[in-house]
Amino acid sequence: MFVFKMFLLSFIVSASSGIGILLSKRYSNREKEIKEMKSALSMFLTKIKFTYEPIPNLFMEISNKICGNVGMIFSRASIRMKEETAGDAWQNALDDVEHNFNAEDISVLKSLSKLLGQTDLDGQISQIEVVNQFLTSQLENASEEKKKNEKMYRTLGIITGLTIAVILI
Repeated sequence: MFVFKMFLLSFIVSASSGIGILLSKRYSNREKEIKEMKSALSMFLTKIKFTYEPIPNLFMEISNKICGNVGMIFSRASIRMKEETAGDAWQNALDDVEHNFNAEDISVLKSLSKLLGQTDLDGQISQIEVVNQFLTSQLENASEEKKKNEKMYRTLGIITGLTIAVILI
């Protein structure tokens, strides 16, 4: 009976600690994905300025260089562009792929779809630059949130598990 009780208590502490760690990972993953998106948009900006390749080809090339969720967004958008407009494909790819962006990040990334493939080169370049500037400010916010919340969730998970274990003893 004592061994079972200790096993159960250690499971509770481990589970709550794991939950705390998972919640804290969202903040570091968001920061990482914003950095990756900024990098991908910079690649897109450079390629669109100096090459005259179609957007689906550029997106596929970017998806091959950027891994993770951001690469998947570009890959899905590229594939969808065979059947949909570039703007719709971009919006749907953002909706389809699971990522760690918050609502503000998504709304700005979706704003890119309004001019994607619809306007001249200069209009698209200026829109990409605006989105990239916004992502810079969002990256600062994500860093602050990460510093503030990451440690808190880890600690909260461990403390919650230990509190439940002490109560059950």
